[in-house]
Amino acid sequence: MLDLYDIIIVGGGAAGFFTAINAAENNPKLKILILERGKEVLGKVKVSGGGRCNVTHAEFIPADLVKKYPRGEKELRGPFHSFMTGDTIAWFEKRGIEFKTEEDGRMFPVSDSSQTIIDCFINECSRLNVEIIKGQSLKSFKKADELWKIETNKNEFQSKKLMLATGSNSKIWSLLEKQGHSTISAVPSLFTFNIQDSRIKDLAGIATDAEVMVEGEKLESSGPLLITHWGMSGPAILKLSAWGARELYGLDYNFNIRVNWLPGYTASDILEDLRSLKFENSKQQVSTRPQFELPKRLWQSLINAAGIKPETKWADLNKNQLTSLAEQLTAGKFQVNGKSTFKEEFVTAGGIDLKEVDFKTFESKIHKNLYFAGEILNIDAITGGFNFQNAWTGGYLAAKAMS
Repeated sequence: MLDLYDIIIVGGGAAGFFTAINAAENNPKLKILILERGKEVLGKVKVSGGGRCNVTHAEFIPADLVKKYPRGEKELRGPFHSFMTGDTIAWFEKRGIEFKTEEDGRMFPVSDSSQTIIDCFINECSRLNVEIIKGQSLKSFKKADELWKIETNKNEFQSKKLMLATGSNSKIWSLLEKQGHSTISAVPSLFTFNIQDSRIKDLAGIATDAEVMVEGEKLESSGPLLITHWGMSGPAILKLSAWGARELYGLDYNFNIRVNWLPGYTASDILEDLRSLKFENSKQQVSTRPQFELPKRLWQSLINAAGIKPETKWADLNKNQLTSLAEQLTAGKFQVNGKSTFKEEFVTAGGIDLKEVDFKTFESKIHKNLYFAGEILNIDAITGGFNFQNAWTGGYLAAKAMS
């Protein structure tokens, strides 16, 4: 006779642990098991935020928070009214973890260590008698006599309720399809652009606000842009990669972008300013003093791209050079050839079709007592702690329903 559990959670990540702890706290009598396929649990938590764990984001209005999700915006609106950023902070603070907020809104434990979050989860599971078994790869699951029969590579289990919190695991998605669920194929969502271009070749580390648009697509973004050794990154690029995940996948990551280094201004606007500068700074060399608050090395690179030699004085600029410089400043064309993963974080778009999930409880609409949380759902966000917030919210509401 197999051991009978009240709840089995497949997936030893953030969403799985958060669900288990909340369910056990809601009802201490429940027998709860977490099954993890790897040798260690919470591996993604460990590397997130550069090892510091970006737990959430200092955005406290649900209507604004949902705008950070290219997929899931509509579905998360209700759940965020039940559990969101403030609730997340209170949950961890109740367990002795303090947070700090960085200038960009990202929130980290004061310890600056993801181990703080991992230790919290492990200790809570121990306190609440949540069982954890590692090295368990899910082979199949099916409903029999109102119970879920779960088979792994090593054991068989049975449970009254089952949660899948396995992230972007195509093998699990295939098992779900056999159970009648629909899934959306996975494509990378958060990535940087590989660009080989003389204008940015030696400018790695420079960051400035910019507007970026993809030629031939209705995709544009704005915010800080970071020049890297391999191309471009920063929030402006990452937002574009998130919202354009499927379109850019369809282009095989080979496309052109236009970069406006002076957000809010057009080439004609800047051309007027350049004509004024030609008159006001007539005796100065164009390269000496950067204009429009641009970083000096970027300014010098763009005037070079406009065909202006370093020793050229403002008074000597001709009409074509002024027009070319205005174009470089506001609509520079760059060719993207491939992508790179953003830091250690690999986020995908794809997962269970959201139409098949009840977002009041995160329960399957197809199978009673089957629940989901985290990135197994077709929900993803831009960088900044938003993907974790989705995990906490889904885990909390599922735990409440299951317990």
